[in-house]
Amino acid sequence: MNGTDFSEQSPIIALHRVWKYYDLGENRISALRGVDLRIERGEFVAIWGPSGSGKSTLCNLIGLIDDASEGEIHLGGREITELSDDRRSEFRNKTIGIVFQHFNLIPVLSALENVMLPLQIQGVPAGDAAGKATAWMVEVGLGDCAGQRPDKLSGGQRQRVAIARAMVTDPFLVIADEPTANLDSENAGKIIDLMREINRMKGTTFIFSTHDQRLLARVQRQVRLQDGTIVEDKRLQSN
Repeated sequence: MNGTDFSEQSPIIALHRVWKYYDLGENRISALRGVDLRIERGEFVAIWGPSGSGKSTLCNLIGLIDDASEGEIHLGGREITELSDDRRSEFRNKTIGIVFQHFNLIPVLSALENVMLPLQIQGVPAGDAAGKATAWMVEVGLGDCAGQRPDKLSGGQRQRVAIARAMVTDPFLVIADEPTANLDSENAGKIIDLMREINRMKGTTFIFSTHDQRLLARVQRQVRLQDGTIVEDKRLQSN
């Protein structure tokens, strides 16, 4: 699996008694409180709840952007808390795609160049990177926008570029933290439908956070957070 120690038999994500807290002076703020969560490969999961419930914190821990204060996190059977910073970065770059709320596109690069960037960081030759990035631009419906810079694109288009960038390295897992928060209802629905279609076609596991309950009918599984604790974990019969 792209040079990583990924077990095909293990769940793609397994959290056991995970806590995340921040010490602010004499006060300790607990963002996550003893979370247990298991996600199998190929699932399409919404982490939802009100602002401050711990959604972004959970996404950041699963995406190896932040460290847990206590507990264990396993990714593909490998306990990631034991990895060095360099090994963690390598593991993340080769296995996880990230989609951000604010798109995080580089403004001086074209849409195509933004999608190419993760491959170039991995050392893929420019021609090969351009070919694969172009294919993903077409996949997300933006084949005609490859040469445009982000400021010439709508919010929905920019998030499609961000999804193409997340997918271009063939990740086994995509984490999307509030990917629709800056979009209107119509475009928000289209972005979730696009991610769901990629999930169906490619088998990529998707985990996205949202506070918008209107999007929940489009997912396979709903994990609801409240005050840093999972209070509901519901699988839909069909979708």
